[in-house]
Order: sequence, then structure tokens, then C-alpha cells
Amino acid sequence: MICSAAEPAAAPAAAAAGKADEKPAPDAKVWVTKHQMTIGGKPLAYTATAGTMQIKNDKDEPIALFGFTAYVKDGKEEDQRTRPIVFAYNGGPGTSSAWLHMGILGPKRTVLKDLEANTHGPFLTVNNELSLLGQADLVLIDPVGTGYSRPIGKSEGKDFWGVDQDIKSVSDFIVKYLSQMSRWSAPKFVLGESYGGMRTAGVAFDLLTRNNVALNGIILVSPYLDYAAGDTTSQIDAAYVNFLSTYAATAWYHKTLADRPPALQPFLREVEAFARDEYAPVLNKGSRATPAERQKVLEGLARYTGLDQAYWRRANLRIDEGHFLQEMMRETGQVLGRIDSRYKGGILSPMAESMKYDAYASAVAPAIVATFNDYYRRELKVESEREYVFSGDFSKDWDNRHAQPDASDKVVHPNTTVDLAWAMKLNPKMKVLISTGYFDLACPYGTVEYVVDHLDLTPELRKNITVDYFEAGHMMYVHPGSMQKFTGSLAEFVGTNSRTVEAP
Repeated sequence: MICSAAEPAAAPAAAAAGKADEKPAPDAKVWVTKHQMTIGGKPLAYTATAGTMQIKNDKDEPIALFGFTAYVKDGKEEDQRTRPIVFAYNGGPGTSSAWLHMGILGPKRTVLKDLEANTHGPFLTVNNELSLLGQADLVLIDPVGTGYSRPIGKSEGKDFWGVDQDIKSVSDFIVKYLSQMSRWSAPKFVLGESYGGMRTAGVAFDLLTRNNVALNGIILVSPYLDYAAGDTTSQIDAAYVNFLSTYAATAWYHKTLADRPPALQPFLREVEAFARDEYAPVLNKGSRATPAERQKVLEGLARYTGLDQAYWRRANLRIDEGHFLQEMMRETGQVLGRIDSRYKGGILSPMAESMKYDAYASAVAPAIVATFNDYYRRELKVESEREYVFSGDFSKDWDNRHAQPDASDKVVHPNTTVDLAWAMKLNPKMKVLISTGYFDLACPYGTVEYVVDHLDLTPELRKNITVDYFEAGHMMYVHPGSMQKFTGSLAEFVGTNSRTVEAP
């Protein structure tokens, strides 16, 4: 049972009946507040519920407190049967939902100045008339180890910190929320950012096959879905090819190209063709590539990235984003952002080969952290002695093994696009919206196109996928020129795919 702060839940009977030296599992606790805002010129009254929900295992033993923030439009109880509900989270793994919460989805939005260091208080928020709350109820989820979520009882972090463990625990939370809040009949959507894409593809399949929960749609924001296609540190050639177009976009933006074309889009089509038709085949040949083939590719790499041929030659034609961002503007004493490569910061170590920090994160994080903490306590009235964990430090302990639907053993390079394809086949009415930015070097748009192109789907099912592109970075919704396009696309996607089916 979920209750308000004034009515704490009773200790579970199982805990009370345990051994005398066992500590009872802590109870879930929420804070409920009433609010009003204006969206699209119309008033909207809503209830905010912030706190934790207790999750149990198959033996009815408490295993976790799951932190969440829910925003539900006030109205008749029967309206909640037809009003859409969107479950949303960030990625990491190990990142709380505060970034999406204060960046674009919630009723309050952090004031951020684009391309500047947002490090000087006072830090401010504004009423977010672009909030998806105008179209749907929202539930922001903090996976275990982030926010106020944590293992309880006999559970440990390792029970939740892994590809499959994470998918299962988030699915369990969604199912319990649907039951406790009587939202089973509502149109359901799941939105995941970054590693949240890997999670969402798995959650869509897990919800459907383990709990018979069919989603109307999923929204993947700057998604990471396939380890081999999206991680250059794996030293798998596909990733180097997929990153090249964003290297080129970054060089174009910062005007470091010797012969810079006037328009970005025609330039990117040229780079994409080079990556696909010339760069990839030479990498695939390895040592069998001829000197002439390698030289032609070296000339293209230098032409499209602004880095000289000698650097690419020393790197054996393969550069990860850390080296690229450090080398790109080394002579000016600047390093570029990984999450949004439009951003620049002071280079910490001029002789270092790879970047030491993310110039984008350092410019944006202080404002998000300050405003969320203030908003959560001041307006949502959350009282807790625990610190809200924005980024949990457990990625080194993450279990990357994944049981794909078609594999007898767990694969060590996770790829949940297989789960996504199976979910789409089992639920052919589920739609997919993907948002990706041209200046994102955390999850480059080339990796998104690669995984979409390789989904094992019929041409008819491929029509269920829409990809939106933005001239921004990973968090494209904080870019003023992309913010309205992003929210408008989300609202249209949820609205279109929530229409009531006529009864026969």
C-alpha cells in the first residue's frame, strides 16, 4: 500500500514474523501535493506523488524501494482508463530520472543557457508549458541505486545491477504501479534516454511476455541499444564507422575543416556515403587492405574530420570519441563535450591523449542538480535524510550479460534490438519514436541508424518506426532550437497512438 507521509504504512507481516535479530524492511513512503499550471493556454490541475514504492520478489519478500515521481491530471476516476500514461527514465546505467524530469518532461523546467557554463546561482526554474503532462500522465522512475531507490531486505545491489536484472526490476515496478493506481486500461508508453534505450527495448519485450502488458508505444531518446555498434572502446569496427558522421558534424560546427561546405545536411550525406562505401570496407579488410586503399581512406578521414592524416595513420584508421574530442581543438587549449559536441571547455591536461571530463556535463549538471533538489523539497514537500543520487557509481559492477530471446546462452555484448524486434512482431500495433542529435557523441546518430537498419522486421512493421533528427546533442531538448520540435513530436506520438478503439 502506498500512503502519504502522515499515514506511514504498517510493517510487512513477513518482516514482523521474522527472526528477532532481523531488521524489518523499511516501508515505502510518499508525499502527495496538489498543483495547477497552464499548458497551451488552458489550466490544468494535477496531483504530484513523490517517494518510493516497495517491490517484492516471487516469495513475497521485500527486495527494493523504488523511487518515483508521478504527475496525474485531476479529474473523474473513469478518465484514467483512457488518459495515456508515460513511464520515463534516463540511462547510465546508474543515472536518475532528474535530467529528463527537470530538462523537459516535468511541470517545472530548469533555466539553462545554451553553450554557456550554467554554474552561477541563483539557479532558476520556469513553468514548463511544453511538459508532456498536457498530453499524458507521467511517472518518472529512478532505477535501484539512483534517486532514493535502493535494495532492502536480503537483496544487494548486484541483484539489480545488470542488463537483465535491471530490465526485470523496472518491469516489476511498472506492473505494480499499474495495479496500485488502477491504470491497467490506460494507453501505456515507456520513454528511455541513452542507456534507457537498451532498457526500454528489453522492458517492452519483458512486459509483454512475462506480464501480458502491451505497450501502445515506446520513445527512445538518444538511445544506446547495441554494445558492438555503439561503443568504440570495444574496438569493434562497426562502432568506428558509426561514429564518423558525428565527428564530421562536430568539425563542421566548429569550423575546423580546411574546405568547409556551407550547409550541414548535404555534407553529412557525403560523409555517410564515404563511411559506408569506402571506410567500412577497408576496416573490414584489415591488414589485407592495399596501401592505395588505406591512403584513399586516410585522405577522406582528414578531409571530413579536420584531423591530419598522420594522426589517423598512427591510430590505424580508428579513433574513439575520447581521443577525437581531446585532439580536435588541442591547439586552442579547448576540449569538446561528449554529450553535446557543440560545447567547449578548458583543456585540463594539454599533453593527455584523451578527454578528462565532459565539457557539456560540467556546464549543465550544476543547474539541474540545484533546481531538482530545491524543487523536490520545497514544492513536492519530500522530506528525507538520504541524499538523492543523481549518478550512481556502479557501472564497474554492471553485469553486461543478456539473455536474448533467440539465444540459448547469455551474450556478453548486449544487444536488445533483438528484444525490440520480437516485441514488435508479437505486438504489431506498438509504435516506436526515436529522437537523435547530430552532435551527440555519447550515442551518435550513426549508431541509431545502424541498429534500425539491422532490425529483423518486415517492411510493413518498419513503418511503425519514426526517427526524428535534431541539430543538437544527446539532450536535444535543452537546445532552444530543438525544444519545441522535440515536445511537439512526443505529444503528437502519444496522442495519435492513444485514440480510443470503437467498440463493435
